[in-house]
Amino acid sequence: MEKHTYQTGLIGNCAFLAHINKNTNIEWMCWPRFDSPFIFGGLLDNKKGGEFSILPKGEFSTKQIYLENTNVLRTEITCANGKYRVTDFAPRFLKHGRYLKPLILIRKIEAIEGTPHIRVKCNPVCDYGRLKQDRLQGSDSIEFMGCGEKMTLTSNIPLTYLIDEEYFSLNETKYLLLNYGGEFEGSLVSTSEEYLRETIDYWRLWIKHSSIATFYQPYVIRSALVLKIHQYEDTGAIIAASTSSLPEFPGSERNWDYRYCWLRDTYYVLTSLNHIGHFEEMERYFSYVADISLSAGDSFRYQPLYSITGKKDLTETIMEHLDGYMGNKPVRIGNQASEHVQNDIYGQVLISLLPLYTDHRFIFSERKDSDKWIASILNKIERTIDEKDAGIWEFRNIAHIHCYSNLFQWAGCNAAEKIALTIGNDELATRARDLKARAAVHIESCYDAERKVYTHAAGSPHLDASTLQLIMMNYIDPESQKAKDHLAALEKELKTDGGLFYRYIHSDDFGKPKTTFLICAFWYVEALACVGRIDDAIREFEKLMKYCNHLLLFSEDVDEQTGSQWGNFPQAYSHVGLMNAAYRIAIKLDRPTFL
Repeated sequence: MEKHTYQTGLIGNCAFLAHINKNTNIEWMCWPRFDSPFIFGGLLDNKKGGEFSILPKGEFSTKQIYLENTNVLRTEITCANGKYRVTDFAPRFLKHGRYLKPLILIRKIEAIEGTPHIRVKCNPVCDYGRLKQDRLQGSDSIEFMGCGEKMTLTSNIPLTYLIDEEYFSLNETKYLLLNYGGEFEGSLVSTSEEYLRETIDYWRLWIKHSSIATFYQPYVIRSALVLKIHQYEDTGAIIAASTSSLPEFPGSERNWDYRYCWLRDTYYVLTSLNHIGHFEEMERYFSYVADISLSAGDSFRYQPLYSITGKKDLTETIMEHLDGYMGNKPVRIGNQASEHVQNDIYGQVLISLLPLYTDHRFIFSERKDSDKWIASILNKIERTIDEKDAGIWEFRNIAHIHCYSNLFQWAGCNAAEKIALTIGNDELATRARDLKARAAVHIESCYDAERKVYTHAAGSPHLDASTLQLIMMNYIDPESQKAKDHLAALEKELKTDGGLFYRYIHSDDFGKPKTTFLICAFWYVEALACVGRIDDAIREFEKLMKYCNHLLLFSEDVDEQTGSQWGNFPQAYSHVGLMNAAYRIAIKLDRPTFL
């Protein structure tokens, strides 16, 4: 089978995201929010998904790059009549003391050689492709109506060419500005150029203000830029991915909607932001998680995931009318995992918020409700600590006492104890210590002394990559023989020769997984570094770098046999894994390491 990689780049401004194919088509774009219905969804159905392409007559070749250290994407097309360049970006910059992030997509088209003949097609859709939008030509723009708020396309291309989708000669720079919710006011050319210049400056300054070591720095920079635009700035939520229903492998039916915020990933995300020194993003995410904690109050449990606004109802529905990516059905909107029992999430919240109380760059004394919400989360741990759950991998019809769930309850109680001592609440500290001991009993029930390894659940023989976290969370002393033995057993069963790592290899609700989970491979690299196998960690990290696409973007899953990318893309948490693994190696090195 031929190697499959995703042929798109991602742009965004923390208000919306768009995927641009190497053929210039915008294949996925949801407006006005990350989790809104798509207006361009060719990724999941090239007939019903609409189109926004800028293509020449006849055959062509293409090249796509990011402007260095930015989220501005540039696609070059070479055709019979010459060569041209499309620059795509979502404006973002500081103005009048606040970040401007309008619902505007700008496409700049420049001739590089010759006089290319090109055609622009712009056909947004509504309601996940069930409806086409009506077009109304104005004096200098086209209005698209039918999706509630109107959208306006402003351009210096003759509107007749756009309406009739005619070819024209590209003999001067052209601009396409798609605006959500009303008409664009201002000069098209000067505003587009100003926005482009300011957006480039914004991203490059953001990177300059990042603490990124030299170890594989270009990959970490790209990962940081990817993670940044997955944060919905209005609320602070960070989504797993901007796409839905890209299959974990062809024909698997493991096609999920990832446009939501999983609490179980909070710790990893905040750790990666802390490593690169971006505290504004951390504080926004802290606030989002704290708001969910407070709104949940004394209710029995949290959901594993929430919408970007903290909404609970994420009812999963199947879009029967859509063909799916490369014909892979079903297409799902919403996510039934929101109904699951996943008991690691309470500990995730506690350890994620720990820096608010231990890092003096945050002012914890201004937080007057600390005792209340810590007690509330400890209540949830106490109620669920002996309960079977779906685990980190969200088994739909299987429940166990999972090692990973109890590990994060243990770690969460450890964090709660530190927070309680910091705020001077001895009663809470004692309670946290007692619960931590109870969690440890469950973790130890997963230990197989004969094989010298922790299994994924009490009474189960199966191994699971999630138990690598026993080493990284310091439940097992990383310098101990026990940690080395545990790691050796996991790598023997779950690691591939190409450096990839399976989550597990036993059957679940859908059979045996056929692709590896990329973040697990990065966890493996971290574990190697933790136990002192630094040369192995570097070697395995370097193996993983080949699984990106042409823009250094990583997917959720990788096929062991072909190196193909599968799953939702780009996967924010794969990039988080890369950032954390690179950091773990960098702090262990006593020499600079370059590409």
